[in-house]
This record gives sequence, structure tokens and C-alpha cells, in this order.
Amino acid sequence: MPKTTHSIAEPVASVEPSPRESSLFMGSLAKAFQVLEAFRDTHREMSLAEIARAAQLDRSATQRIIFTLEKLRYIRRLPDSNLYTLAPEVLRLSYNYLRSQRIVERAYPYLIEMTHTLGETSNLQEMDGNEVVFIAKVPGRYIYNSDFSVGSRLPAAYTASGRAMMAKLPMDERLRLIATTPLVKITAQTVTDPEQLLRGIEAAERDGYAIVQNQTVVGDISVAAAITGRGGVPIGAITISAPSTRWGTAKAEAELLPHVLLAATSISNILDNF
Repeated sequence: MPKTTHSIAEPVASVEPSPRESSLFMGSLAKAFQVLEAFRDTHREMSLAEIARAAQLDRSATQRIIFTLEKLRYIRRLPDSNLYTLAPEVLRLSYNYLRSQRIVERAYPYLIEMTHTLGETSNLQEMDGNEVVFIAKVPGRYIYNSDFSVGSRLPAAYTASGRAMMAKLPMDERLRLIATTPLVKITAQTVTDPEQLLRGIEAAERDGYAIVQNQTVVGDISVAAAITGRGGVPIGAITISAPSTRWGTAKAEAELLPHVLLAATSISNILDNF
């Protein structure tokens, strides 16, 4: 394959003013989201002081925000404890988001059919900045080392779905997304070289699909194709993920890829007619 001539520079600092400088920006609302977002990864149950530290807010502001969020049922205090955790009401926001997305409604029948036919896990993902977000998933019959659930995020350039969607973007946007991605290995085989990542995206553009192995999960192979809206803009991607012990690249291309391409093309056509 010819070596790409495109160079990936450091992201250029934006000249746009910070949103916080706008008179329309509500700092108190932003702080409330800082508190909610503090409950991530291992921060599942925290004291007031721990929340303030994780949210980078002072104790007084944190206390008022926690009181308000608790009354609104987005945060709850654990019985006989000074620890707080997220409450089920938070899921209502996620549920409302998924219910409002036509792509989820249209994709589910294809995800179910693929998993039923192939026995492997099928996913629907979309781009959010330089990441892909899982917005629908139908687990396969076989259990393997992949615990990504709806709402999980991964660097787009590392994933088959991300590369398939980035292949539909202009070159300058691809370069920007790679340049702003923290290039940290997730597995020993994760490709973090920007030029190699770009070549992977260019291959997806040439082929119309993307296949990656062991980039985010050891022993995983994923096949993806982009779902496009009007004008060919990528709005999501269909992915089948499976253990590489059962599926090599050639077998995946022969047996998994046709289902992925059919689903992505069909959903694109359906959405384009709305």
C-alpha cells in the first residue's frame, strides 16, 4: 500500500471564545453536570468530600447541588451512610434519548436478525467527537471477553465502527479527530501511530467497510459498515463483534461482512426516505 502523504499535526488551538464566557452560559447548571459526571469508572459511591474533589468544586457548592439533585431523585444517599450514588432517575434521560433516535428504532430489527442468524454480538454505534458510543446492542449466544454495554465509549480511530464512519468524512476532519485523540494503548496490540490509524481509515474508505482485531479487546474481531444520512453523512455504524478464535479475517469477510453491509445499506436507505 502506498504511504499516505497526509501529515497529522498537533490540534490547532481554537480561536473561538469559551462557552463559559457567554452571558447565556449557566454556571450553576454546568456545576450540576460536573457532579453527575463525577460518578464514573470506579467512583460509584462517594462522600460529599469525595464528590467535591472529583467534580473539582468547593464543598459548599457541592453540598447545595447534591441536596437539589437528591430532591430531584438523580442522586440518592445510601441508607445508614454518608455515601451518595446515582439514582435510577438518571436512566430516564438515557431512555428518552434512545427513544428519540430514529436510527435505533430502525436498526434493532437488523441487529436482532444478525445475532439470531450468526450467534454473534451485534452493535449500533454513533460518533460523539473523537469517540464512538454504543447506543444499541444485541448480545450473542457465546460469551467472550467483551463487556461493553449501551453507553460505553471507545476512541473512534481504534474501532471498526469509528473507522467506517471516519472514512465518510473529509480528510481534514479525519486528521483533526486523530490529532485530538489521546493515543493510549488499550491492549498490547492497539495501534497508536497516527499515520497507521489514518491508513486504516483510508482502507475503510476504499473497501466500504472496516475490520479490526485486538484493538480494544484481546481476542476480538469486529466488522463494521457506516450508516449514512442524506448527502452521505455518517450517522452511525453497524458492527458485529466476535471472538477471533472462531473468526479469522477471511472467514469474517466471507460470512459476517455480507450481513453487516446489508444492514447498514438497508438502514441508510430507510432513513434517507424520511
